[in-house]
Amino acid sequence: MHGDRATGVGLLALLYGVSGLLCAVGALWPMHPHSPVALLAVLAVVGVGASALLWLRRADLPDPGVHLALGTVSALVGALAWQSVTAAGVVGLGPAMVAVGVFTGHFLPPRAARTHVALLLTWATAGAVASVPAGLAAPWLTTVTTVVVLSEAQLRMSAQLRHAAGTDPLTGVANRRSWGAEAARDLAHAQRSGEPLTVAVLDLDHFKAVNDEDGHSAGDDLLRSLALAWSRELRGADLLGRHGGDEFVLCLPGTDAAAGRELLARLHAVHPASWSVGTATVRPGDTVDDLLRRADAELYRAKRARTA
Repeated sequence: MHGDRATGVGLLALLYGVSGLLCAVGALWPMHPHSPVALLAVLAVVGVGASALLWLRRADLPDPGVHLALGTVSALVGALAWQSVTAAGVVGLGPAMVAVGVFTGHFLPPRAARTHVALLLTWATAGAVASVPAGLAAPWLTTVTTVVVLSEAQLRMSAQLRHAAGTDPLTGVANRRSWGAEAARDLAHAQRSGEPLTVAVLDLDHFKAVNDEDGHSAGDDLLRSLALAWSRELRGADLLGRHGGDEFVLCLPGTDAAAGRELLARLHAVHPASWSVGTATVRPGDTVDDLLRRADAELYRAKRARTA
């Protein structure tokens, strides 16, 4: 699940709560003599109850729970469509369907989001086909098209925003915030599995002189070309980030100290710029900050030894 889990599950709880209240209104004041009052009453209870449960678990609800909640919404929408007695009642489910589609597009990875939208449309269309009203084809096709288009638009915009928010605009590598978040996930996996993991801090030598003598544009060009050269040499699982100024960080999953030194030697060979490095390999109980502190200390020991 992308983004802040508490916010996402909180919004899902709100969706359930509002839907439950609207079902309660429909049960208490039916809009048609043959409205499915009993079903609306049941859905009102389910909606309000699920909303309360989701709100209480908003900070720690696991991904399977999120998928179950979304799948349940799809099934309930299908049941309402099936029991609707007017075309307006079926098409009136459109806003709820759009809300589900936009939610999945913002908070779920693309494959999961599209799967949920397909499930929603399958349940809803099956219910609409089985319902009583006639003359439903044209407005239902419009509703389905709207859900698909808005869901896909949200999915693409959210992906672009996440990429922009997590990328250093100068070099195109991960920025400090996104690197730290991804490194924390890699570290958690390494600690669960017992696999090695190495973090490196890389700092350019004499970078200030480049800016002073050749201008800041030359310094920017150097950072860009160096990040590009390193990125081409790294493996798919390796994570390069810009930590600030002329300092970069590397997270190397599945890499012990010896393998880390071999990789760094290859990075030295792909670009003529001079830089210093410090590394730290994971120990039991380490955090990302612990690894960075040890790597940073080693980096400055190396710099002092070079100038001694």
